[in-house]
Amino acid sequence: MAVVRLSKVSKAYGTHQVLREVSFELEKGRMLALIGRSGSGKSTLLRCMNGLETIEGGEIEMAGHKITQGSVSLRALRQDVGIVFQQYNLFPHLTVERNVTLAPDVVKGMARDEARALARRVLAQVGLESKIDAYPDQLSGGQQQRVAIARSLAMAPKVMLFDEVTSALDPELTGEVLKVMEDLARGGMTMILVTHEMAFARRVADTVGFMHHGRLWEFGTPEQVMNKPATPELEGFLGAVL
Repeated sequence: MAVVRLSKVSKAYGTHQVLREVSFELEKGRMLALIGRSGSGKSTLLRCMNGLETIEGGEIEMAGHKITQGSVSLRALRQDVGIVFQQYNLFPHLTVERNVTLAPDVVKGMARDEARALARRVLAQVGLESKIDAYPDQLSGGQQQRVAIARSLAMAPKVMLFDEVTSALDPELTGEVLKVMEDLARGGMTMILVTHEMAFARRVADTVGFMHHGRLWEFGTPEQVMNKPATPELEGFLGAVL
């Protein structure tokens, strides 16, 4: 059953058309990797799927929430659709525990003991339970990004979006974060990620989408898209990055 549906989604900034009638479906428990050159519309598409950007045409359905031009309950949408960014956006004055429990506390009114147990559980999921009382500046970049993932997991989302979450990390720390994402995929989390990690996309994703000039140019299994490109545009992109 499709948990994500996009139908002819369009978005422009003034006269600059960023997304051009993007359509696809993603079934529950599957991972989609969006690849393509910078400026192809990948990150904008992700932001539209979480309601951070408005769309000007088409429709998005995320875990039962329909997003049209200006029509969506953002509070309800974001309880079911988590997003993790390149920048960790942790609150520096709060402990790891409080960074993780703030949203469940404010949005769901979760009791303190229950919230702390939740923090331990999701931090253990990303391998950081021992850092529950640390502050962000006491963590490496990879650890901060894993806390950001745990913070999103704490809301028990049905879909998780990842926007270039490893691009600011060195290779060793990148590996830490990718392992967490791979474990989530194996656990059945529905995920959409924008990434330049081609080997990871090929190994872990169920589906790969190639974005080009705001359009979803190619869409299929990693073998179809990355081993047998159907267009010179994708062939040129893969030749430049592989």
